[in-house]
Formats: sequence, C-alpha cells, structure tokens
Amino acid sequence: MTEVPVSATFQACDDAIAFRDALGRFATGVTLVTTATPQGPVGMIANSFASVSLDPPLVLWSPARSSSRFSLFETARHFVIHVLSQDQTDISMAFGRGGPGFDDVEHSLGDHGAPLIDRALARFECDTHATHDGGDHLIMVGRVGRVTTADGAPMVFHGGRFARLTE
Repeated sequence: MTEVPVSATFQACDDAIAFRDALGRFATGVTLVTTATPQGPVGMIANSFASVSLDPPLVLWSPARSSSRFSLFETARHFVIHVLSQDQTDISMAFGRGGPGFDDVEHSLGDHGAPLIDRALARFECDTHATHDGGDHLIMVGRVGRVTTADGAPMVFHGGRFARLTE
C-alpha cells in the first residue's frame, strides 16, 4: 500500500486565527434565521446550523453574542431557519453585517409572526426549545413545528467565501 503524502500545519488551539482558519476548511450551508420583535422583523445570516433529533424534531443554530442582533434572538420564543439556495445571494447580502435586512426583501408572516422568505431550499419554523451557553455564541435549540422544502442547489460557504457545488 502506498502512503499518500499529507501536508499539515500544527498549531496550538489557543491561536484564534488558526482555529478559525481550521473551521473554514469545513464547507457549510448558509441559513437566514428570522424572528419577530417589538421593533419589527429581524434576520441574521448563520452557518452554525445542525439537526439534533428526529423525535422530537429538533434543530440548532448558534448566534454570536457580539452580533448587534443577538439580544433580539436571545429572547425569541419563535424563529425560522431558512436554508438558502445559491441563487439567493441578494438575501445573504441584505442580512449580512450592516445590510438593510427586510427593507428590500419580500416576506410573509408565519403562524407566530416570524418572517418567512420564499424560495429557500428548506424552511424550519421553530419554537425555542432550549438554550445553552456556547462561549462567545449561544446554542439555540428549536423544536420544529413545520417544514417547507424546494428544489435547487444550496448556497455553500467554504474557506471564508461562497462556493458552488460541482458534480
């Protein structure tokens, strides 16, 4: 058996830049998480999304405590996670840092008032089930009440930039 040469750089995990760079090697999907607040609808782009349980149906996401929108999500009783398609760059840009948010994005409201965006590949309408300390993030677990799916290719984030899947 022939060994395949592997190039690797070893660094201590106390180096935040090296740790972030290593995390960037993992390709993720891109989600928009929305909720209703007394100030109106808000949304936040997140790639920290994962399934937790099929029974009961649970998912999680992790907003950064440093986000200007963090306090609005920390107290949310309901939220919606939208899995964005590769054709929804406009949505991603609208909710990125300093973006206009819902100013230019059409939406409707779900059963609990949380904003719903059309054309997402998947949409998970959630009640907040639990929250957990996650260091500089909060781990929010949602119990899914309704899902919506559509066909298309996902928006992918890898190495600090958007990428496309190839066959």
